[in-house]
Amino acid sequence: MIVAITGASAGVGRAVAREFAAQKWDVALIARDAARLNAAVAELGACGVKATAIVADVADFAALNAAAHAIENTLDPIDVWVNNAMATVFAPLAEISPEEFKRTTEVTYLGQVHGTMVALALMRPRNSGTIVNIGSALAYRAIPLQSAYCGAKYAVRGFTDALRSELIHDGSAIRLVMVHLPAINTPQFDWALNKTGRRAQPVRPIFQPEVAARAIFFAAMHPKRREVWVGSSTVKAIIANKLAPGLLDRYLADAGYRGQLTEETQPENAPANLFATVEADVAAHGRFDQGATEHSVEMAISKQRNLAAIAASGLLAFGLARCSRAAADNALAM
Repeated sequence: MIVAITGASAGVGRAVAREFAAQKWDVALIARDAARLNAAVAELGACGVKATAIVADVADFAALNAAAHAIENTLDPIDVWVNNAMATVFAPLAEISPEEFKRTTEVTYLGQVHGTMVALALMRPRNSGTIVNIGSALAYRAIPLQSAYCGAKYAVRGFTDALRSELIHDGSAIRLVMVHLPAINTPQFDWALNKTGRRAQPVRPIFQPEVAARAIFFAAMHPKRREVWVGSSTVKAIIANKLAPGLLDRYLADAGYRGQLTEETQPENAPANLFATVEADVAAHGRFDQGATEHSVEMAISKQRNLAAIAASGLLAFGLARCSRAAADNALAM
């Protein structure tokens, strides 16, 4: 069995590669940094599986298409394609340039569109395969300082839902599933473009990348599920936004800033990987191992058709009229 993973040289993608290899899948890794890709291939070789790496930027459709064909020529037909690559900017919109916003969108949104297109082109003739798109709690509840990233994740969700209906219309056996992640301890908080002047951090609670990897593997093995929600914080954010989005707008105007920024000053020469890869000897984990949890007690797995029922039960239990700031604090609890 063959899995192809974008954004596979570090962070969640690197952990996903390890998880599939541990389950004895052959793995194809796609990312921009050749050195980290080679390190990942060497790491996976210890699992006794085949691993190949291809340098490609997911924003470049032609390069990604060539990578997909190279994978099938080197290994075997791709059974699962995981669209994991992402980029973000920590800054208020007024401080983000059009070029920075565009690039974030090209990687985080169009990268998943491109990956889905090339995977479908290979899977359609054999009418089999699974595509896993990676979302976020922020695909349902946006937060300040990441407007480009949140917009891209919302777009991925809309794109995924539209395509799913098309596949159903065509009677296709190809499966499409989306995994929504909570805050994860990855290197992105040290190399994402940050224009705030303070070091960035994940919004708590923080989960280790292995939690995300296990959920993504689970989704690939259970592709009839529309979505997989990972972590109680993801569930709470999604449902809270259904209950009282206006209240959360106001809550996040303060908490959204405090939760994402430390008191440490951002170094003026801090690396940024938005337009070019950053040379760094990192793998899956970031600098937040202390305090990050290795398990998701509540990996909520939901089909979209059940979301209305979830929201309705919440309305009955709490009532919008009784929502208060304290309720929002508890509901977000991220």
